[in-house]
Amino acid sequence: MRGFGELESAVMECVWRVAEVTTVRQVLEQLRQQRDIAYTTVMTTMDNLHRKGWLDREKRGKAFAYWATLSREDYSARLMHEALEDAENPDVVLSRFLERMSGEESARLQHVVRRWSSGQETS
Repeated sequence: MRGFGELESAVMECVWRVAEVTTVRQVLEQLRQQRDIAYTTVMTTMDNLHRKGWLDREKRGKAFAYWATLSREDYSARLMHEALEDAENPDVVLSRFLERMSGEESARLQHVVRRWSSGQETS
C-alpha cells in the first residue's frame, strides 16, 4: 500500500469529511470549490478507488453511493506501519520520527501508549 495520488487524496478527503455515504456529484461540488474539474474525472477517480478497495459503493437509482472502507485515521496508521515495515532499520526510523515530534505530540503519544498498555480503548 502506498499513499494516494494528488486527485485521489482530494477525493478521499471529501469522502472522509462527509463521514457518511456520498455521490460523485457531491464530491464534485466540493472539489469545484478549489479547482476546475469534470464530472467524469471525479467519477473515474472514485471508480478507481473502489477497484483498489478504498471505497465501497452501492447502486442507488441511476448513481452509486460511495463510502470509505477505512477511516482517515486507519489509513494513516497503515501508512505509518508500512513505512516501518519497509525500513531497513525500524529503530532508526522511530528515533527520527520521535526527534521531529513537538512537545504536544510527544505528550499525546505518551498518553496513547499509557492507555494502550493498560488495555483501554484508544479511539
